[in-house]
Amino acid sequence: MSEDRVKKILIVEDEVSIAELERDYLEISGYVVEMAHAGQKGLDMIRNNEYDLVILDLMLPEIDGFSIIKAVRDDVDIPILMVTAKKEDIDKIRGLGLGADDFITKPFSPSELVARVKSHIKRYDRLTNKNEKKKEISIKSLTIQIDARRVLVNQKEINLTTKEFEILLFLAYNPDQVFSKEIILDRIWGIDSFVDTATVTVHIGKLREKIPTEFIETIWGAGYRFNI
Repeated sequence: MSEDRVKKILIVEDEVSIAELERDYLEISGYVVEMAHAGQKGLDMIRNNEYDLVILDLMLPEIDGFSIIKAVRDDVDIPILMVTAKKEDIDKIRGLGLGADDFITKPFSPSELVARVKSHIKRYDRLTNKNEKKKEISIKSLTIQIDARRVLVNQKEINLTTKEFEILLFLAYNPDQVFSKEIILDRIWGIDSFVDTATVTVHIGKLREKIPTEFIETIWGAGYRFNI
């Protein structure tokens, strides 16, 4: 299991079917994905949220991709992957010159897109040391000592099983995000595990008996969210 926080990606693409296909493949690969289908909306989301990478179509209604790169590049230091239906080198050169990190030409395979995304995020993390882990997470009455694998509530240590600790740490690394039982199962037990989602339900229930219930919220029909 990786204890790094889940990476968050924004797709700015006006063709809804393409955006949804990209989203599905990226979510299967463990990313959190948000979408915008017009240039102005995409620009606003980039300015007002924190993302680990932006997938940006160049031909958009309202504001094109070139203008978005130009508007945000001085303030937003994250990988930008351009998507273009054009094969002309001039468009690619212009986009890269404005500050995009890479480009991919339609039509492309979803697996190639995922591979590009993974490569750029890993490279960016190495360059910025963004993937350095915290030594401790402390929220209200709850303290998680990561290296020591200890959990304290009101400064009193509580006993957690290995899986309970890993679930708690995974959720705490990714606060205010809803994760389905399937995603938690994949992250904690692995995609090849023989256990099913009922195991997640049981472990979450045991965990909520040991820490204040305010921290882990059940979102009916969707999954679980860690509240801060």
